[in-house]
Amino acid sequence: MISLQLARELQEAGLRWRPAAGDRFTIDQPELVGDVFTVAEMTVQAHRFPSGTILGFNGTTEWALDAVTLEETVWLPREDQLRELLGATFRALHRRDGEYLVATAVPGGADGVEEHAAPAAADAYAKALLALIARSTG
Repeated sequence: MISLQLARELQEAGLRWRPAAGDRFTIDQPELVGDVFTVAEMTVQAHRFPSGTILGFNGTTEWALDAVTLEETVWLPREDQLRELLGATFRALHRRDGEYLVATAVPGGADGVEEHAAPAAADAYAKALLALIARSTG
């Protein structure tokens, strides 16, 4: 699973989340750090309103939570979601020296490819996406 630090960096870089079944998230409050929730029709549902999206906790799933706004959450995207967000820039995922490396196409990069390394594959994808966002906004 992607690290909370990288998930926060992606959020701060402008990555937006439209909650869907199976998505994982945490609530950005000190007492809930480390608790991971999953959007699922029976337990946590995304309710979309003109004013924003609310994640509603159904039944007695969570002791004191009725609902939270997206602004109170941090999305923890899966590897497949991060790879999809990289789109046509994604070239390969491989391991070298105990780390995962995600290769992406980069105009003007060495051989037109840039590698992003991390101990976990999801984090390598997240680093590649952060670089892509930085290039597109920078």
